[in-house]
Amino acid sequence: MKELNEVLQDWEAVIGLEIHTELTALDTKMFCNCKLTHDDEPNTHVCPVCLGLPGALPVPNKRAIESIVKAGLATNCEIQKHSMFYRKHYFYPDMAKNFQTTQGPVAFCMHGHLDLEVTGRGAEERPACAFGEAEAASLASASAGAVGLSADLSRMAGEKAEGASDEGALAGLSSYDTAALATAKRHEDGSYTVPIRILRIHMEEDAAKMVHVGGEEGRIGGAAESLIDYNRCGTPLIELVTEPDLRTPEEARLFMEKLRRIFVTLGISDCSMEKGSMRCDGNVSLRRRGDTTLGTKTELKNLNSFKALHDGLAYEICRQAEVLEEGGEIYQETRHWEPSRKRTVVMRTKETADDYRFFPDPDLAPFDLTDEFIAHCAAEIPELPDAKRDRYQLDFGIKRADAEQIAGDPAGADFFEEAAAGLTGKAAQTVANLIVNELTGYVNAAGADVTLVTCGITPAQVASLARLLAEDAISSNQGHEVFTLMAKTGDDPAKIVDERGMRQVSDTGALQEIVDAVLARCEDQAQQYRDGNQKVLGFLVGQCMKESRGKGNPKLFNELLRASLS
Repeated sequence: MKELNEVLQDWEAVIGLEIHTELTALDTKMFCNCKLTHDDEPNTHVCPVCLGLPGALPVPNKRAIESIVKAGLATNCEIQKHSMFYRKHYFYPDMAKNFQTTQGPVAFCMHGHLDLEVTGRGAEERPACAFGEAEAASLASASAGAVGLSADLSRMAGEKAEGASDEGALAGLSSYDTAALATAKRHEDGSYTVPIRILRIHMEEDAAKMVHVGGEEGRIGGAAESLIDYNRCGTPLIELVTEPDLRTPEEARLFMEKLRRIFVTLGISDCSMEKGSMRCDGNVSLRRRGDTTLGTKTELKNLNSFKALHDGLAYEICRQAEVLEEGGEIYQETRHWEPSRKRTVVMRTKETADDYRFFPDPDLAPFDLTDEFIAHCAAEIPELPDAKRDRYQLDFGIKRADAEQIAGDPAGADFFEEAAAGLTGKAAQTVANLIVNELTGYVNAAGADVTLVTCGITPAQVASLARLLAEDAISSNQGHEVFTLMAKTGDDPAKIVDERGMRQVSDTGALQEIVDAVLARCEDQAQQYRDGNQKVLGFLVGQCMKESRGKGNPKLFNELLRASLS
């Protein structure tokens, strides 16, 4: 197969995501009082409602509704005051009642957007021809020609809204103005900003967990037996569906990362992809650049890591291009990504809205959200990652990439703000460097049960170490050594440095004497530098460090050597 960048020169990938997030911050299930848990013994938290027994009546979880409204507000969605739950019918052991309670044409949250910043090598996936007027036409035609369950429901909403009265459930449901779509903006450094529209965020219940014993990579194919744990059945689940606005696997990865940061900040879910509380289905089709007719899409099911999302989409794009260029046909089907073999394989043909026989749930009354309820949810939304990132840049002067990483983790953000209190410039940036590099690496290596809160390292210790580094009292290599000792002993960094005699000498007079002695001894290397060999400067700095027994400030040695050799 061709490489991704080569394929995307001739073919346009049209990508949409369906991102499922369990509301793990809640205590009980969506329609009953059963406890939410991932760790207890199988089938110990079940009742007639989540098992679908005859006569059992569901009662909606108010906190779940609050959570989805917060999610909608945080992603710039329009909150729909009137909506209903529907029954989505399918027959599979993971849903004992043979239908899933979900939402129909109108979800609680409709028509939002998130802006992505694509930088570095990731920005190179989108070719230069995918910007400007061509992209505007591409977005409009992709939305108009989208197929699939969410698109079917969206069109149902539009059809009903046209004939509804002002008081009707679907009257006034807005849609996008496809003649004025915002497009990607490319910057001089090759990076770009692109808005990704969100079609809807709807509420539903999760299915039971199935464990396929003996199957390859946990799949049902080849399994000796399948076990079902209904503890997960009925878990409150929100599903976000994007418009088909994504054009590269990198954009898909960045969108999901950004959404995860927002949901974690809201406190509605732990968004653990390892545990399955956040997972993604990726839909992708290809068409020749300039075409307005959509190709046939395939769906990659249950992608459970950012890498799997990127790599699975990249492979599928290249696979579809190869099939089409050889005169073959793409079938609408659901496929599974096999990371060990780096390929996708067919799971089943894809269903449509008609296959699910949607109709309003007669056991659940329509929802009418009040302005007061929506305002209450809005008031509980904390500072979101993008706003926090911008504030860190402005108030502390740290790099944008570091600010974004720290701001996306509530615990990391609290740690940073305490450690960097009163600091700006170099000192604040050093705190950020220690958190992003040293502290994050230490916590990750310590195991899944260790967090920033429980790791034993305090913001005061990190602030103390940052000041030592910012003042050039110790080198960056020494900083790593001090961090390791600090984590092991719990001692203050300044105490460690003083007890071990690690403070660098920064007296220019004393260091100049060493520089003069080294240059007198290394006349050949000094002449090589004067003749234009810049690399020899590193050798001379090393000789100065050796002469000072490792206590001299290498930055000052560098500056003094350059001055003496000029």
